[in-house]
Amino acid sequence: QVQLVESGGGLVQSGGSLRLSCTASGRTFSGDTMGWFRQAPGKEREFVAAIGWNGGNTYYEDSVRGRFTISRDKTENTVYLRMKTLESEDTAVYYCAVRYGSIVVPWSLYKSWGQGTQVTVSS
Repeated sequence: QVQLVESGGGLVQSGGSLRLSCTASGRTFSGDTMGWFRQAPGKEREFVAAIGWNGGNTYYEDSVRGRFTISRDKTENTVYLRMKTLESEDTAVYYCAVRYGSIVVPWSLYKSWGQGTQVTVSS
C-alpha cells in the first residue's frame, strides 16, 4: 500500500519561505510522476507543480512559476517543494500525490495522496 507523508508546513509572513517534503513508501516509484497540489478554504483543489521520475521534467502552475521549485531525491523517494516570496494567496493545505506515467495537471489523474500539510501566509 502506497503511503505519502508530507511535512514542512507552517505559518510564515508574506515574503517568507518554506520547504515542504513528501516521502513515499510502499512500492518502487520509478516511472512515477510526483506532484504538489493545494486547496484553500472554499476553493477547488489546484495543481501547483510536478516532477517526472528522473527529475528532468518539471511543470508549474503559472502563479507559482519562478517562486516555487520542485525537486526529487529518487534514492529517498522524496519530493520537495521550495517556496519563496510567499503571498497570502498561497495559504492552503498542500498535498503530495503520485501517479505512474508522465506529468499531467488534473488532480483526478493522481492515484495516491498524502494527508496534507497546512501553509499559512500572514500579510
